[in-house]
Amino acid sequence: MAPTLKGGDAALLPEFPRGPLDSYRARASFSWKELALFTEGEDMLRFKKTIFSALENDPLFARSPGAHLSLEKYRELSFLRCKRIFEYDFLSAGDMFESPLKVSTLIQCLGMYDWSLAAKYVLHTLIFGSAVFSSGSERHFTYIQKIFSMEIFGCFALTELSHGSNTKAIRTTAHYNPATEEFIIHSPDFEAAKFWVGNMGKTATHAVVFAQLHMPGGQCHGLHPFIIQIRDLKTLLPMPGVMVGDIGKKLGQNGLDNGFAVFHKVRVPRHNLLNRMGDVTPEGTYVSPFKDARQRFGASLGSLSWGRVVIMAMAVTNLKLAVSIAARFSATRRQFGPTEDEEIPVLEYQTQQWRLLPYLAAAYALDHFSTSLFLDMVELQRGLAAGDRSARQAELGREIHALASAGKPLASWTAQQGIQECREACGGHGYLAMNRLGVLRDDNDPNCTYEGDNNVLLQQTSNYLLGLLALRVRDGARIRSPLKSVDFLDSYPSILDQRFEVSSVADCLDSAVALAAYKWLVCYLLRETHEKLNQEKRSGSGDFEARNNCQVFHGRPLALAFMELMVLQSFHEHVHRPCVPPSLRAVLGRLSALYALWSLNRHTALLYRGGYFSDEQAGRVLESAILTLCSQLKDDAVALVDVIAPPDFVLDSPIGRADGELYKNLWGAILQDSQVLERASWWPEFSVNKPVIGSVKSKL
Repeated sequence: MAPTLKGGDAALLPEFPRGPLDSYRARASFSWKELALFTEGEDMLRFKKTIFSALENDPLFARSPGAHLSLEKYRELSFLRCKRIFEYDFLSAGDMFESPLKVSTLIQCLGMYDWSLAAKYVLHTLIFGSAVFSSGSERHFTYIQKIFSMEIFGCFALTELSHGSNTKAIRTTAHYNPATEEFIIHSPDFEAAKFWVGNMGKTATHAVVFAQLHMPGGQCHGLHPFIIQIRDLKTLLPMPGVMVGDIGKKLGQNGLDNGFAVFHKVRVPRHNLLNRMGDVTPEGTYVSPFKDARQRFGASLGSLSWGRVVIMAMAVTNLKLAVSIAARFSATRRQFGPTEDEEIPVLEYQTQQWRLLPYLAAAYALDHFSTSLFLDMVELQRGLAAGDRSARQAELGREIHALASAGKPLASWTAQQGIQECREACGGHGYLAMNRLGVLRDDNDPNCTYEGDNNVLLQQTSNYLLGLLALRVRDGARIRSPLKSVDFLDSYPSILDQRFEVSSVADCLDSAVALAAYKWLVCYLLRETHEKLNQEKRSGSGDFEARNNCQVFHGRPLALAFMELMVLQSFHEHVHRPCVPPSLRAVLGRLSALYALWSLNRHTALLYRGGYFSDEQAGRVLESAILTLCSQLKDDAVALVDVIAPPDFVLDSPIGRADGELYKNLWGAILQDSQVLERASWWPEFSVNKPVIGSVKSKL
């Protein structure tokens, strides 16, 4: 049964203003309102509307065309806006576990408005807050209420000037003194300065600081998190022994104050150690529920998995915004045509469809997967909070770590490439800063780096898969996981015997075809990587060197192919569920098939090399199916972006406005720029409601 609004409240999803996009909306094969309700549900749609309405009606969030804020002013404004978000009380501390989708939705809504604001909020609540909650104990829970009342403002201080990805080599120290029951936090030199820490530059009062824990007897127990006050709550001046500052202007997200901190023998009470993973008694005895130091270390960095899962959603949101702007532009921008007297929308060109529509499909597929993984992460955190030490809980943590470690690279790179394609697909107008594609590109760029460099993270996923295969080969162990992401690998010998047998385009238009191909591809790459690793070791390479020599053409593509399979499988199962309304099955099925075949097409060389494709026909069928699906989805493109695009105030792009009045909106935005108005004040009649060309001729 198709979802409907309670009480017929159509105000929740009002009709779009009439305009040049009407013709595409009329040709859509489905109702955009029905898809919006099916995808998000009425409660979440109302929550989003509440957030967007609050932002639009609050002068603090007013857009200022032509205003170029200084770095200091932008960061001050971001903090004031973050404070206002807490005043609106969109979320409570309880919502973090009771209504997790509201958390994800709020982050995405804030990001659609401004990623500096969203990042500031996320770092304080989800990263700093979850680190205190998941790594601390009851003695630390008093901080939680202070986080949500903004009595304190937090940051997560792990990386240092000289170390990022190699967290085990972090050099900040914490020496315990049993005489005073204090830890002495110290940075041995400037290279050990905490660096790139979001919120630390100007506004954070407290930090979760990771330091090497040293006992009085000299034993080091590795990295542990401490909650440390770094600024005075009233004056925001540094606390004694703390040197803290801002690292300066970045390529994007400059409303977020990334900073550094150096600690000089800063004394903190023993209870400031976040002690869920390891604790120190008053007398100086180290105790931990984990016998394995590696397990303890992995558990203590659980907040990084949170960060990576959130970054997936952030990247997908950027892709949604970019493709919404580009699709609406392409449906209204007319260039050339079959005759000199007729110009057609550029969306009618096959090349434009091929450039944009796969990214539209990717936005839908990645959005569904990132939401699912977010909920899986919530399940993991609930288990940790309940003290679950079961084997399943540990395996769930490893599985989510592997999925997040490849999910962030796939989502952030797809968004990076998609935003650039959208920018170019909008021609010169896409290069105008006011149309926001450049800002989206710059704000998305750090998603490829923070919480783990993408290429480094992929090794976590390939190592996870190689470990599972090694156990199967050595012990005959079944390959199983709590989320069933790797269960198909248990049949990998028989999967490798399969071949591509589709001979017509029509048979290729179901994502099940690509799903089977992807399972073969992952099994093939896993076997090849396993054999390459063993070959390296047989030739005398140590484990470090052997793994290093297996990344570029083995481990890296293995991890990416596995992640693409996970996204595809999740979306394929979603769109083929019995609860999908009949009126939506065709369009969702096409999105799933297009994302699948478009992604698979990047691996054609491997499919031929491994023998899954055996003749030229296979590659031709794949390419023809992609173009067929693009053609089939072309008339649905505007309605599909209507589902995912925020209101015009939030989207903030003249060429992407919902009314489709491309040139009126663009010209009006240009005239609103104070610098342009100053230069053009002697042409007062140049308004969007007057014939521009005639006015120009009369003046000239």
